[in-house]
Amino acid sequence: MSLDLGPILSSLLRNLTGTVLVVLQVAIALAVFANAAWIVRQRIEILHTPTGIDDQNIFVIASAAFTDRFNYAASVSEDLAYLRGLNGVVAAAPADTVPFTRIGATTDLWTNAQQKGPPVTAATISMDDQGLKSLGGRLLAGREFRADEIKPPLTQNNITEFVPEVIVTQAMANDLFPSESALGKTVYDSLGKPAAIIGIMNNMIGPAPHGLDKADRVALIPRLPDADDLRYVVRTQPGLRDRLLSIAQAHLATSNPDRVIKYARLLEQYKRRLYLADSNMAIFLITAVGLVLLATCLGIYGLAAFNVSTRTRQIGTRRALGARKRDILRQFMVENALLTSAGIVLGSVLALAAGRWLSVQYGLPQLSLYYLAGSVGVLWVIGQLSAWYPARKASAVAPSVATRSV
Repeated sequence: MSLDLGPILSSLLRNLTGTVLVVLQVAIALAVFANAAWIVRQRIEILHTPTGIDDQNIFVIASAAFTDRFNYAASVSEDLAYLRGLNGVVAAAPADTVPFTRIGATTDLWTNAQQKGPPVTAATISMDDQGLKSLGGRLLAGREFRADEIKPPLTQNNITEFVPEVIVTQAMANDLFPSESALGKTVYDSLGKPAAIIGIMNNMIGPAPHGLDKADRVALIPRLPDADDLRYVVRTQPGLRDRLLSIAQAHLATSNPDRVIKYARLLEQYKRRLYLADSNMAIFLITAVGLVLLATCLGIYGLAAFNVSTRTRQIGTRRALGARKRDILRQFMVENALLTSAGIVLGSVLALAAGRWLSVQYGLPQLSLYYLAGSVGVLWVIGQLSAWYPARKASAVAPSVATRSV
């Protein structure tokens, strides 16, 4: 039996309210699903981005002056000698901040002393000559700091001083000098003071006060942190981190009565905290998409079941006139396909509009057409599966139903 679309369209128009509601439901579901899947993909990419740091083998100990007798230089020297002498410690360095934290200093850098053009903002970490090694980073070009290049902490007397040398990540180097090698080039701070790029290191996730999207724009500064921001970044051999953290914390807590240990943490704790918002967002969006798809399935199922229940006698008449079960099944599946397709067309427009708005308002990447196409396929399959059982039920109506009195 050939399929006539006229009666199908007529039956859909007779229940115009239900038809419109299902079309809108499919359209909204597609817009939400496509954009949410795209955003979740961005979050998952961030969560699985290589950090460039040996974060699984690093712990951090923070200390601060406790009395007026605290001798900063002597304390740092003693602490570093102890930490670096521990069996199993690869490197240890003082730092004013650590990777994966949203607290840290940033410096605007220009490639000219006149500050012409937009600056490139770097998250800075003040460290000594073992800084890069303590993070587990790799030098791609140039050299590391020498011990005689490490500057003293900033004070009121030298607050405006810059440093003569910096080591930057490859991403930072590319932003500063996109068409040439940055090694050996000079950059300038906001006061026009110069610093030479003596080394380029691998991309790593540093402090992220402005978010994760620029967290790999990092510059190491050859300077000791001040007494209030003093942290020790300690990198160990694999498998020894937790044991050495306990040993080092116990020793430093009692070795100097003029200072206090504020905390001792694994670097992974900072990482989990930094990525917590992205992880929670992904979970929330996946849950929301699941609920939207469930509601869409129920809406399509409900309309299909309603159509079957109100047209039982009509179906029986068609069966009595020779329609086969598969003809009835096909009719209801085609009806649902038309509804779902109409919702998908409208939903594609809504999805692109919503994606554009999210891109403008929140700086998110524009919705990928591949994700939109994939979402269309998923919604279409879900729509057909939702109508399958009611359509099967309709095809089972016996021809004798047509002879029953109303």
